[in-house]
Amino acid sequence: MLPNSQPVTYTTRRPLRVIWHIAAVLVAAVALQLPFAVSADAGPHRARLSSDLATVLASGFSGDVDVIVSGSTEKIDRLAQRYRLHIKKTLASGAVFTVSRQVLDQLSQDWEVETLSGNATVHSHMALTTDVTGADAAWSGAITSLGKVTGSGIGVAVIDSGIAEDHPALQNRVIASFDFTDRRGKGQDFYGHGTHIAGIIAARSFNNSVAGADSGMAPAAHLINLKVIGADGSGEAADVIEAIDFAIKYRKVLGIRVLNLSLGAAPTQSYKDDPICLAVERAHKAGLVVVASAGNYGQTPDGKTVISGVTSPGISPYAITVGALRGDGVAPWSSKGPTLVDHIVKPDLVAPGSKIVSTAVKGSSLVNQFPDRLIDGPGARDYFPMSGTSMAAAVVSGAVALLLDGRSDLTPLQVKLALQASADFMPSAGLLVGGAGKLDLSNIEDLADLEVFTGDRGYAYPSAARATVAGGTIVWTDTIVWTDTIVWTDTIVWTDTIVWTDTIVWTDTIVWTDTIVWTDTIVWTDTIVWTDTIVWTDTIVWTDTIVWTDTIVWTD
Repeated sequence: MLPNSQPVTYTTRRPLRVIWHIAAVLVAAVALQLPFAVSADAGPHRARLSSDLATVLASGFSGDVDVIVSGSTEKIDRLAQRYRLHIKKTLASGAVFTVSRQVLDQLSQDWEVETLSGNATVHSHMALTTDVTGADAAWSGAITSLGKVTGSGIGVAVIDSGIAEDHPALQNRVIASFDFTDRRGKGQDFYGHGTHIAGIIAARSFNNSVAGADSGMAPAAHLINLKVIGADGSGEAADVIEAIDFAIKYRKVLGIRVLNLSLGAAPTQSYKDDPICLAVERAHKAGLVVVASAGNYGQTPDGKTVISGVTSPGISPYAITVGALRGDGVAPWSSKGPTLVDHIVKPDLVAPGSKIVSTAVKGSSLVNQFPDRLIDGPGARDYFPMSGTSMAAAVVSGAVALLLDGRSDLTPLQVKLALQASADFMPSAGLLVGGAGKLDLSNIEDLADLEVFTGDRGYAYPSAARATVAGGTIVWTDTIVWTDTIVWTDTIVWTDTIVWTDTIVWTDTIVWTDTIVWTDTIVWTDTIVWTDTIVWTDTIVWTDTIVWTDTIVWTD
């Protein structure tokens, strides 16, 4: 039984066959894990470390540090006994140890330890300083492929600072609350961020109607309050991991279909090792749609552009990573891709994130800091404007609830593809700033030709793609036919026009199978380095299986 749980009302929806037309394809890499084995004459070993722990080892740091170690209960117990460690927190995927620099060094050389991660501090993605999303069309039934939808029967887990359930617009929206910062807590929101996020997703209109100009994106969805952030706006990675695993375990009991993660930590390692990202991957494979904010690190305080500022878990290819719009363009502070370590194309799309008015908590840290921003007060009917990719992610989570209300059989991958393919591409922003483009559910009608994707395998469908090169810019246009399975390591996004600039490095193994046809003339300029010699002239036809291995370097 769940503590403090309340009944969940499920809505029966008719089975729908999904036929879409795709303009963007995203395929997530799957890491292969091998069983642990060490030969008697094995050489020196060093575990993969997050950059913060690597800094601790390289410095003269003399204090203790929290580390997250992944593994079975048996493995954790062995390590605890071997190094006489106290387990600070037990996770479904491992544990948190508090260790000295010396023990950290010893752990990193233990053959049973593959990766070590810092218990990173996560922050809400809010920048204190509505647009068209297609929600009104979904509410009215104007999107015929979805029908009239308001998010009924769809549970959204808000992993944040808590939710003020007594706010009139949120009454009866929260079916269960769990506090991972304090086992005795009730998920109360002392910071104010989680309540604002909850309102964007599923607040009821304050004129007692379900949907309206002052309601959330999916006002009939139900919320699950998973508190991981304290009154100062920060929390620990371990609590976020525990909340995600909790949502996975109780997803059917609570009717959870969506996880909203409007928070992030510095990207200190690959998504393949990052413990929050590994939890996101588990959620994705369990059938949960994970929506994450990209972060607010797109520019320095003095206005200089910053690239690769996307935070964890937004760096995961298994998350729908959302940047923020300000007016008609991407907000300059919205984090830009590619991801720092893995060089994945992010964000996946952008949504309204500037001066979003939503539910507030009177007496919370944020309201106390900016009391002049309260509107429609006093009392529990207070509202508050906030800006940030946190707000943009909440908009997308609400959109996902609407989509699942009309298409309950969609997998997480199908949801991501549907949102990206229906987004309005922003050529001036490009993929690394605006992703597939602006969220717009009203374009869902244009997806009538896409067959249903199944599982985690990626399948290629007819899509735009004749390649020409001029002045270092590669543009894909017209038609290319890809058949059967195509596997890419990491993430590739195909939209109408894709522009690659400067040096691009492709690593690991890329497998293309069956027939790939490139038509017309393809011209490659500047220096291109391939393993062995390849000559590109006029019409090129590639047939059957082609395997490219090792590193392929494309240079400007």
